[in-house]
Amino acid sequence: MADFRVLIVDDNTSYLETMSGYFSAQERIEAVDTAADGREALDKLRAGRYDLLLLDLIMPHIDGLGVLEQLSLVCPELPPAVIVVSAMRNESMVRRCCALGARYFMVKPVEPEAVYRRALEAAEGEPQQGGLMGYAQPPRSLDEKITAVFLVAGIPAHIKGYHYLREGIRMVYYDPQKINRITKELYPGIAKRYGTSASKVERAIRHAIEVAWTRGRIENLNALFGYNVYGKNDKPTNGEFIALVADKLLMEEQSRERAV
Repeated sequence: MADFRVLIVDDNTSYLETMSGYFSAQERIEAVDTAADGREALDKLRAGRYDLLLLDLIMPHIDGLGVLEQLSLVCPELPPAVIVVSAMRNESMVRRCCALGARYFMVKPVEPEAVYRRALEAAEGEPQQGGLMGYAQPPRSLDEKITAVFLVAGIPAHIKGYHYLREGIRMVYYDPQKINRITKELYPGIAKRYGTSASKVERAIRHAIEVAWTRGRIENLNALFGYNVYGKNDKPTNGEFIALVADKLLMEEQSRERAV
């Protein structure tokens, strides 16, 4: 029974820790290495041998597509089996990864156990040319979709603003007019659900957005929305951010319903 060497590439530190910890505990895994961006990943691929590459798409310096494009050059003899694990989920991106040799495309959030199962299948499967072995469908629930946006934005789940912001997006998604009554209805509604005050909700949401901007994930958000929504000095207000995310998710759902 073969043992596999794994390289996990993602700019989210907590995600790297979770995935590397899970994979390191599996008996089929010989070694686990990590990289925080595409440039570091390519350096490690040149220097060592890996059987599996778990790859995010949105990263600084060199993104996931850049790594895929250079993979055959840095590993000409025996490239690793690639699983893309990303919050980016449009069909053109899936096709591009497919054409560049990815075996699976999995959409965050996804459990480490599910990624591990696909990793074993990819490592043990026949090499593919221009075709995915599988595509894990995008998350269906609204909460999962909001969580995927927060993963890209770099908003950590342990802060209160994360939960308040998620509730605010959910409320505006179901009733878009609530964004026009943010101080009179939206904040008090969130506060009532969590047993706190509207002013604390407002401050916590502002802090969550500030965390995302401090972490420099603006380019990730721009990539998620498909155009340059914000620059480094263009931090949105609470209402602007809630409305932007809710509107994006609502348009995606309407587009999906029209396609059915």
